[in-house]
Amino acid sequence: MPQEQNQHHKHDQSDTVTPACSTWRQSDDLWAMLMAAVLLAVALMAIQPVRQTAPPPATSSSQAPEGLTYENWLKPWVAKPKSWDTNPLQAFAGNTQEGGPTTALAMASTAAGCVVVFVIALAGMGVPVRKSLPGVMLVAALAVLAWLTSTQTTIKSLQLKSGLRGELYIKTGLVLMGAGLLFGTLMKLGPPGILVSWITTPIVLITTYQFGQRVLGIKSKTLNLVLSADMSVCGVSAAVATAAACRAKKEELSIAVGISLAFTVVMMFALPAACNALGLDEVLAGAWIGGTVDSTGAVVAAGELVGPVARDVAASVKLIQNVMIGFISLAVAAWWARSGDGDAATVPTGFGGLLAEIWQRLPKFILGFVAASAIFTLVASVGSASWQDAVKATLSGPVKMMRSWCFCLAFVSIGLETDIRKLATVMGSAKPVVLYLCGQAFNLLLTFTMAYLAFRVVFPDVAARLAGGG
Repeated sequence: MPQEQNQHHKHDQSDTVTPACSTWRQSDDLWAMLMAAVLLAVALMAIQPVRQTAPPPATSSSQAPEGLTYENWLKPWVAKPKSWDTNPLQAFAGNTQEGGPTTALAMASTAAGCVVVFVIALAGMGVPVRKSLPGVMLVAALAVLAWLTSTQTTIKSLQLKSGLRGELYIKTGLVLMGAGLLFGTLMKLGPPGILVSWITTPIVLITTYQFGQRVLGIKSKTLNLVLSADMSVCGVSAAVATAAACRAKKEELSIAVGISLAFTVVMMFALPAACNALGLDEVLAGAWIGGTVDSTGAVVAAGELVGPVARDVAASVKLIQNVMIGFISLAVAAWWARSGDGDAATVPTGFGGLLAEIWQRLPKFILGFVAASAIFTLVASVGSASWQDAVKATLSGPVKMMRSWCFCLAFVSIGLETDIRKLATVMGSAKPVVLYLCGQAFNLLLTFTMAYLAFRVVFPDVAARLAGGG
């Protein structure tokens, strides 16, 4: 009987997002941080000085001496398919820039780079190259199809199994995302941005979780928590980090990702329309959009539908909110370790035991996320203005594109790994959707109230500065 219980326990652990049996040296977290560090180092080393043949325009913020400026030679070599109407070949036509490689060649080089990086990572994790290479190559090919069709592929193949490592791909992308969270940019909004992002988020998360447990009676605490974090923090990124911290099942993460992506599309168009219908100024509208729409890309697109000021404010609020990923992961790991997943027998004893349990549960890639942000904040704040501009352009260009590829690989893997039959069993009923709708409604109301107080009542001078383009 104990042997059966042990086997059942091992089976449960195999279904969780972060298996306890994984060693540190072969974990997704370590190799995600290592590969992200390599990609960031390559992107940084690709910045090369270039002599200007003409003086810089008067509007340029660069003050480089003797006509010296910086360019990133990697930028034209990382690309994704272009938009196309009827002929898919149009997505690969033309060049990435004047004198640069063709889009097809740049895409091939980007995909090949992804394959090399992740095959090396999987080799470090103990997966032989002969097994991982075909799988990762096929996942990369499907990622290209996903770019082209904007739909999720459902083709299953046994050859794909070794390459379906959604956690590795998305964690690498999250560390790359951390590099783009420069502290100076985050403080652009000042105290109002902090109020909207860091006060509202934990209130919505805790309230939504308690609503799911006490009112809706959702049986799975992990599903409830992952959904609450997904909706209240910043969408899929927060869901992945939270799922790792509380050891949610892969099917539970897939449910959260699916619901989030579906409603993000609706919010991306509905919220700007509501802002315009209510006659909100761009600063208030941008803060509301940035605090409630999940995906960073969707936030920028939604803000653009209101105006350029709304777009910038929304993006800044979302960036500040993204920083919460690290704090939320640590808090979830600490709380879950202290509560013992509801099982008193698993609650660690003593302060040392509690710290050890927190460390075991903490998603280690969050350390890379924070470190990347700190390091690139420092790198982007030293040197000439031309160098600083080049670093920021690298983060918004090649690094952002590599992050997008990592996320695309991850979403394709998550889609192919998901068993619809298990998904229906884990979901159980429509309660997860009801939880998301009710939580998002509360999020919309509280975020609007906080944004109104922050930008209209407490700090109107900041709103006036932002509205004036400051």
